[in-house]
Amino acid sequence: MQASWMILASLFFATMSVCIKYAAPHFHTFELVFYRGLIGMAFMATLCRVQKVPLSTQIPMMHVWRSVIGVASLSAWFYAIAHLPLATAMTLNYMSGVWVAAFLIGGTLVMGRVQDIGRQGPLVLTVIAGFSGVVMLLRPTIEQNQLFAGVIGLLSGLGAALAYMQVAALGRLGEPESRTVFYFSIGTTLVGGVAILFTGASAWTWPTALWLLPIGVLAALGQLSMTMAYTKGSTLVVANLQYSGIVFAALYGLFLFGDQIPLMGWAGMLLIIMSGIASTALRSRTLPRAPAEEH
Repeated sequence: MQASWMILASLFFATMSVCIKYAAPHFHTFELVFYRGLIGMAFMATLCRVQKVPLSTQIPMMHVWRSVIGVASLSAWFYAIAHLPLATAMTLNYMSGVWVAAFLIGGTLVMGRVQDIGRQGPLVLTVIAGFSGVVMLLRPTIEQNQLFAGVIGLLSGLGAALAYMQVAALGRLGEPESRTVFYFSIGTTLVGGVAILFTGASAWTWPTALWLLPIGVLAALGQLSMTMAYTKGSTLVVANLQYSGIVFAALYGLFLFGDQIPLMGWAGMLLIIMSGIASTALRSRTLPRAPAEEH
């Protein structure tokens, strides 16, 4: 039952991406980031009050750094959603698990423990497989002149991996998840708001403006469900079930937007999912807890 919270969270996030896809022609990326943060901030402030979690923190700069990375990743992901097939954008963002594995291998090399690379052979193979899947997934975007959006989507996964490690560090210091998400929502609101001052705001037209509301609500519900999953379920099972979001996104893309992804793209997507699951399983032997994802 607990693991089903992650499937529900993945459904919320995939549905949020549908709303972004519909809103993107009428609002630019930073507007979407701003409204997602504003609504999420109100939602999380209410949740903190219900849970009696104080909003004050002893480590504000860690929240600032987490927000900087998270907002950059979120903005890149929103841009990718607007310009790529839904399943492609979702898969590139979910490359974060493979990126974390790559960071672990890179850290081993930087620390001069080359001899440990041999023991990390299976993890190295999952990273190679993951990036091979990226090449297969991005090839159709090159043929459709969408390479820039594909690279931005890949960078969103890189940023998400860095953000996950920050979230894990905050958790080890005893920060409640709801407070962490609240400060992240503040960061998205501030960055989006400042960017709008330079880029300008789009005119609100009805009913297209209504797409802004579910973006924030679904993001907050997805985060809440994910927190429940990681709190009550097996970390390894939960971390792997997040990939169900790619399935939901693929179905949405096919039936709502008529996305056409060549066979090579689907094969690359499958390879990324499998390498992500394998890297999560291998990392669980050395990491006590996989960090919760935030969108």
